[in-house]
Amino acid sequence: MDSDDFVLVAALICEPVRARMLWKLLDGRAYTSTELALSADVSPTSASNHLSKLLNGNILKVDTQGRHRYYSFANDNVAYAVEALSNLVDDKNPIDSEIPKQKKNVEYCRTCYDHLAGYVGVTVTEAMVSNGYLMKSEDSYQVSKEGWDWLINFDITENDLAKSRRPLTRQCLDWSERRPHLAGQLGAVFLDYTIKDDWFRKVKFSRELVITSKGRQALSKFLGVSIE
Repeated sequence: MDSDDFVLVAALICEPVRARMLWKLLDGRAYTSTELALSADVSPTSASNHLSKLLNGNILKVDTQGRHRYYSFANDNVAYAVEALSNLVDDKNPIDSEIPKQKKNVEYCRTCYDHLAGYVGVTVTEAMVSNGYLMKSEDSYQVSKEGWDWLINFDITENDLAKSRRPLTRQCLDWSERRPHLAGQLGAVFLDYTIKDDWFRKVKFSRELVITSKGRQALSKFLGVSIE
């Protein structure tokens, strides 16, 4: 890649209308052009033109079901790039670390594409590290033997994850906490398990997650984490 290639990709992502569409897609769902037009506050024709550019630039992909076309990220790296860009936003009202987080907003607990993020996501990841299940390694995590033994509790095995070409783990810098949370294949399957097992519930039309009483008990049992 040379500087010209970088400029083209940056221009695709950072144009205001397209940036709003990509932020909408960061919740991990696929959306129609009409839905993305509403999120970016533009006409359907304008949205179609922007989506065409994102498709041609391999930023998005589209799947057709009947008469509908659903747009989503072309690959995981797009989601990581969008989340990373959000860390450049200047926080004009930083929250003191000693002030409790609000329990009902996206900064507290949310999805970041397909993994757990926010205060809760960072807390869970740091607990995995402190318990010796994960070890930081450059921009990813290594899973220890104790970690694989622990993950069996959630029907997650090393052999199953080895079948995918997707990176096993990644350190994804959390835009609200400014500390990394667990991403990659392991982050995705862990969140999927916890949602199916009712630790977390999705909030409609939002990336926010609500922690259930079962989830609080499970985090305390399996990680020694106390979430109010």
